[in-house]
Amino acid sequence: MYFSMITPKPGRERDAAASRATGPYREHQWLWQFFEAPEGTPRDFLFRSSDVDGMPRYHVVSARRPSPAMDGWDVQSREYDPKVAEGACLRFELRANPVVTHKREGKSRRDDVVMHAKREMLDARGLARWKDWVDEDKPPLYELVTNVCGQWLRSRAQQAGFAVIDGSLRVDNYNRVAEKAPKRANGKAIQLSTVDFSGELEVQDVERFRMALLQGIGHAKAFGCGLLLVRPA
Repeated sequence: MYFSMITPKPGRERDAAASRATGPYREHQWLWQFFEAPEGTPRDFLFRSSDVDGMPRYHVVSARRPSPAMDGWDVQSREYDPKVAEGACLRFELRANPVVTHKREGKSRRDDVVMHAKREMLDARGLARWKDWVDEDKPPLYELVTNVCGQWLRSRAQQAGFAVIDGSLRVDNYNRVAEKAPKRANGKAIQLSTVDFSGELEVQDVERFRMALLQGIGHAKAFGCGLLLVRPA
């Protein structure tokens, strides 16, 4: 496996910006250009995009070493074989797509955890829309997002071999995205929600944690979600 950072070359920022695609579907297709392979090759990379000092930056974990496919972009790669001791404390960042699977009208559905929580609260009060709830018991959106997304991460953390250290978790940038995907077979737009987590964790199961670092956490991994970035606390 390889861990890479893809950034604009100094002095070539304009060329880099011109070639870059944005939006979850187009960004994913754009990154494929760094991994030349025959059509039909399954995706074998995770990525996380961010802006640092106003410039784009991509962290990528991949089965193949990316190539400098486009003018204006610099690719720095190293082999990636993470080994972390049980009990190690690390700082982490994660952009994830928190969803819950449940049954509705006899069919299995996957919903955004925040929208699912809202729906349950409205059903309990016999209301149809969030804006119809006007009494003082209505939670602020930030509080709701922090609570339900935090619960989602803690449940996934156990499966991924770590525990979030109490009092360290931040939940930011809850975002709902919709984008048309021209090559999608059913022609439907891609819709997903993302949220950024950061904080400190303790490694509890070395092998599960290693797999989480290599394979990611949660859904929508093709669209920039799931890559767990860690560094010493």
